[in-house]
Amino acid sequence: MSVQTTATRALDELIVGIRAIVAQGSDDREVAERVAETLQPYLTSVDFLTDEQLEPDPTRYRQHVLHVEEDGSFSIVALVWLPGQATPIHDHVSWCVVGVHQGEEHETVYDIDTTDASYLVVTGQTINPVGSVAALTPPGDIHHVLNDGDTKAVSIHIYGADIGKLGSSIRRRYDLEVRASS
Repeated sequence: MSVQTTATRALDELIVGIRAIVAQGSDDREVAERVAETLQPYLTSVDFLTDEQLEPDPTRYRQHVLHVEEDGSFSIVALVWLPGQATPIHDHVSWCVVGVHQGEEHETVYDIDTTDASYLVVTGQTINPVGSVAALTPPGDIHHVLNDGDTKAVSIHIYGADIGKLGSSIRRRYDLEVRASS
């Protein structure tokens, strides 16, 4: 994890907008949906992140912490992915908003089998291009993300948690067998 302290004007504006949404309070789903709407216009801005915040890691996807709210109520990170880099199958500690800033991300969504919870079932697959945004709220937010393209991908993740303390938004990694949906 790398911590960034330089914010662009656009990132500063986004922080102010999210701060206002979080301060109003509401249920997690509504907060995530409103944060997603606020993030979306910034995703196609070429001056949203600095060159340093776009730097990848050659061995795994890289997390740049862009902002952690002083009271820990939300965090913003940029994930930078080289081709072939992926997350484990996981879910999150809090609501989460994801928007693609560069490239594209391939996402697979899962449910845990309801009969004995011994395997995962694929419930959806999407290719998320630049400008796409999604709001996730636990429970039921199990997914895997992969840069299956041939260029670098960058996504902005906003969490309703203090990533500075937690280090990651991942609540649980899943190593269960994966089966196609029937």
